[in-house]
Amino acid sequence: MEPATVLSISTAAVLIAITAYGIYVSFGPPSEELADPFEDHED
Repeated sequence: MEPATVLSISTAAVLIAITAYGIYVSFGPPSEELADPFEDHED
């Protein structure tokens, strides 16, 4: 394979992995530990 193809595939894989991790943290089991700043400070 050409180096440009390998670089493109690697970059795409990293971006997909970061996106998947962000979705997992936001909506998966770790989201139970996230604090909502709007609920903490009621006016």
